Amino acid sequence: MKKISILFILPDLETGGAERIVTTIANHLPREKFEPKILLLRKEGGYLEFLKDDVEIIDIKTPRIRHSLKPILKEIRKRKPDVVFSGFGEVNAYLALFIKLFPKTKFIARETNVVSQHVTRKEIRFFYKFYNNYDKIICQSDDMQNDLIENFKIKKEKLIKINNPVDFDFIDEKLATSEKPGSFKDDFKNIVAIGNLSSRKGFDNLLKVFSHLKNEKILLHILGNGRDKELLHQMKKDLGLKNVIFHGQQKNPYQFLKFADLFILSSRYEGFPNVLLEAGACGTYSLVNNCLGGITEIIQPGINGEISNIENHLEFGNKILTVLKEAHDSEAIKNSISSRFSKDFILKKYENVLENIIT
Repeated sequence: MKKISILFILPDLETGGAERIVTTIANHLPREKFEPKILLLRKEGGYLEFLKDDVEIIDIKTPRIRHSLKPILKEIRKRKPDVVFSGFGEVNAYLALFIKLFPKTKFIARETNVVSQHVTRKEIRFFYKFYNNYDKIICQSDDMQNDLIENFKIKKEKLIKINNPVDFDFIDEKLATSEKPGSFKDDFKNIVAIGNLSSRKGFDNLLKVFSHLKNEKILLHILGNGRDKELLHQMKKDLGLKNVIFHGQQKNPYQFLKFADLFILSSRYEGFPNVLLEAGACGTYSLVNNCLGGITEIIQPGINGEISNIENHLEFGNKILTVLKEAHDSEAIKNSISSRFSKDFILKKYENVLENIIT
């Protein structure tokens, strides 16, 4: 039987959600059926070392997404894959216009966000007029699916909902040698938040919440880098927050999640937040802002987390205090995630989509 050749497309393999998912899919597709390759705009990122040796990497050495279209189209024409799987929103949008140039190749877009919230530039939104050119569009949440139908007129039959997978084996391997971070204080409650330091992740609101918790024995550990780094550091200074620590990007964030008393997701919107799944996989209870992006599909109140409105800073701060006083069953939290989002369960759905699209 001829193997199905799949060309995944990403900007890089930095340690973000889309990159983690594509790495997981490429690593675990059965090799007797599939031949995965990954095209990167630039060959860099923390997930390179986790990619299996038999996954070919194509590096087009293009630093800017806007300049990547011509070399991407050149590689598709040269390699003639059975399936092109584009896994990054902006690349997906640009590629949509040119799909009809390749009638023998099937095209799949994996959307990464609630598009109407995330894509604000008119020149990029223009390309979503051609999004129906894709054979299939994978959404991770109902919110994402509904947004594409209502705001971008995407045909319902084009859409497939597949939640993100959690690789428990990978996480458990990382946790096996993990010790409590040295920055954690035993006589304090340690709260962890992880994400790109950008407006979307709502860390500005989280700092305002912590301005109401200055007198509590609570430490907030924020992991991640991003364009708002200086702004947030200045905000911490202006608010006089001695109980907030910025750690930058961490190679092993799971040790922070495992030993945390609480994980907080402060985002203004999401796609389907991997980090929330990973917090649950580490057995850590979560407090989540009530935002779009599959939050209600992940959180089972009282079991693996709570949902509250972070725009009300005082109320969210009081919710933190309430949750920290409660006892939570780490095994029940893990089971809540594994029973619905385990890698094997979700990857089987991807495998079916990739097989069915060419039959």
